[in-house]
Amino acid sequence: MRVILDTNVLVSAILSPGGNADLALHRWLDGKFVLLTCSEQLAEVKNTLRKPYVARHYKPHDAGRLINLLSTLTLHIERLPVVRRSSDPEDDFLLSLAQAGEADYLVTGDKTGLLALKRHAGTRIVTAAQFTRLFK
Repeated sequence: MRVILDTNVLVSAILSPGGNADLALHRWLDGKFVLLTCSEQLAEVKNTLRKPYVARHYKPHDAGRLINLLSTLTLHIERLPVVRRSSDPEDDFLLSLAQAGEADYLVTGDKTGLLALKRHAGTRIVTAAQFTRLFK
């Protein structure tokens, strides 16, 4: 199974240990699926973690560990097609990643944008709670 965890899910995993986002991240670390990423997402994760209102809620080593894991243990997809489908153009790269990486799931907390689409190409777009239920 190939999966994309949206940046909001990755950051939530650090901010809310034991929550659904954290459980999704741990399913990846347990080898339950292949995590897809791209350079655009890595940059977005780093930028988000540097924001002062986010940074004050986690330990710096947690962010460093996440970046290291994403940089070394994911399947990096770099040739992304142009996709313009999301109501937030800044999320279109995730749909491009899903399409290029043939993702089974895109896990996100973006209720008004990505989740409203429900699917892109062959990728189901679900919440972290919906995704973690697949493993119960």
